[in-house]
Amino acid sequence: MPTETFEFQVEARQLLQMMIHSIYSNKDVFLRELVSNASDALDKLRLEALRDDSLGADVSDLHIDIQTDKQSRTLTVRDNGIGMSHDEVVQLIGTIANSGTAKFLRELKEAEDTAAAEGLIGRFGVGFYSSFMVADEVTLLTRRAGESQGTRWTSSGEGTYTIETVDSAPQGTAVTLRLKPEDADDRLYDYTSPWKIREIVKRYSDFITWPVRMAAETASDDTAKPVEGADGDAPREPETLNSMKALWARSRDEVTDDEYHELYKHISHDWIAPLETIRLQAEGTFEYQALLFIPSHAPQDLFMQGYKRGIQLYVKRVFIMDDCEALMPPYLRFVKGVVDAQDLSLNVSREILQQDRQIQLMHRRLAKKVLSTVKDMMSADPERYATFWREFGRVLKEGLLSDFENRDAILGVASFATTHDKDEPTTLRQYVERMEDGQEHIYYLTGESRQAIENSPHMEAFRAKGVEVLLLTDPVDEVWVEAEPEFDGKQLRSVAKGEVDLGTEEEKKEAATERENRQQEYADLLAWMTDRLSGTVKEVRLSSRLTVSPACIVSDTHDVTPALENMYRAMGQPVPHVKRILELNPEHPLVSGLRRAHSEKSEESGTGLEETTELLHDLALLAEGGELGDPSRFVRLMADRLERTL
Repeated sequence: MPTETFEFQVEARQLLQMMIHSIYSNKDVFLRELVSNASDALDKLRLEALRDDSLGADVSDLHIDIQTDKQSRTLTVRDNGIGMSHDEVVQLIGTIANSGTAKFLRELKEAEDTAAAEGLIGRFGVGFYSSFMVADEVTLLTRRAGESQGTRWTSSGEGTYTIETVDSAPQGTAVTLRLKPEDADDRLYDYTSPWKIREIVKRYSDFITWPVRMAAETASDDTAKPVEGADGDAPREPETLNSMKALWARSRDEVTDDEYHELYKHISHDWIAPLETIRLQAEGTFEYQALLFIPSHAPQDLFMQGYKRGIQLYVKRVFIMDDCEALMPPYLRFVKGVVDAQDLSLNVSREILQQDRQIQLMHRRLAKKVLSTVKDMMSADPERYATFWREFGRVLKEGLLSDFENRDAILGVASFATTHDKDEPTTLRQYVERMEDGQEHIYYLTGESRQAIENSPHMEAFRAKGVEVLLLTDPVDEVWVEAEPEFDGKQLRSVAKGEVDLGTEEEKKEAATERENRQQEYADLLAWMTDRLSGTVKEVRLSSRLTVSPACIVSDTHDVTPALENMYRAMGQPVPHVKRILELNPEHPLVSGLRRAHSEKSEESGTGLEETTELLHDLALLAEGGELGDPSRFVRLMADRLERTL
């Protein structure tokens, strides 16, 4: 059959070379990745055979074989699982570049230590290519179950790889490594040694559901276990290297933390131990066991479309699927783990799972368990909670929009940046406990960054009065604060919406009197400006929130914010434009001067006043980070005004 030669993409080649030469501190992990891939292939074949009677695949002895040859210095990991078609080899094995490769490479180069770099490797999911750390050449021979022809993929990990179709290939996949010479200084061990293979499998793959067997060798090997009655040259009996015990089915005191961590790494292909391990066992009319993990870091593609959740579903220890969306809500999609149900059908589809009452009960229970674990972490280990919230707080807040049943629980474990402390975030409970007497609302402001929010004109009165404000900078904050009206009986109120009424009752009365006098004084100017800006704003009024800036733009209490407006439009949802309110600071010289000029205006000064009004509005819009409707006109007007000052 013809052999096709292909070149790795540039970024893929760079990534491969970095992995081979500078990333991994422990080269043993290559075998874990190959065994893990083989186990996945066996799981998929078992599932496919249940669904498709015509597949004709033998599933009576599913297993993984490891073969070594000291003379030729080769190591082969073979499974009799689902295998791959020619197209799947091209798609899954032939390339490792995708839309995230450039960003990944940048982060990899910036990683401060080896552990961080290994963590990034796990996040990117390129474990198969770790084979090139220990091999000069890697050959993959595979045949998909139900197909007659196989495919061979070969590469030295440099610039090219070859793919050819072969007529004779066993079902499943065999990965053969032509090993590099042993080099203890470089932690490159003799991976043809049976004791080394046993050590690696026991450490990393002892929990694999399928037997991992050491392939038959001659009895001349000093580690071999001869078959009874055989002579010195007879092959020995294959040895099963792993216990195959499902960790989630064993009691807690029988399992070490290291074993749990290795299971997590197998499931997630992460290289860093999880932040938290969660066990759950339900008994009664509906029995199931769950072993869940909260990662120590957010995966790179957590917010990308098509991100796969990491909950594997088993039925009586039989693998069903590895991306069971029905078991965990989208806002907990970062949780990894295993759920083993006793009473589900083996022949279950994703569509059936969406409607299954037992699955829905598990979904609710698992979500509550994860949230309660985070709550316990919050009080028992604040440092670990801080790590959790830094990595996953943004996605967890999505639940405030979709999971009304657990909304209070989510708010209870949420924390936010605040003006109270520059470094430490606060919970809503802590905010309420710090509220001064007379404060009725929980105040917040949304924006792109903490600096932008703190410098916003909307904050001036709150800063002057010492009123704490939550600083919300995540995109999801724009949405959930609109849907979440209160916490503990206190309304959440944006400082950029409606009227601001701060201070004690006595101060409010004095301010009301002063405001009434100011209103009469500025009535003509406000009416004139409202008319002149009627195409842009719904009203011009005096402000009680400004102490330094001349003006700011606010929304009505129940209006949609501009950021939310833009978000809806970006999602293709038509939203009518909402006019906002221009507020003026009567204490500012520019505003008081504008009032005097308006009261004394002549026909000649009318145009200048209108331009000043327009500039005042645009400056207020820029101060809050908004976009001008006509930037070029703003520049012309500003340049003209600056010219007059020279």
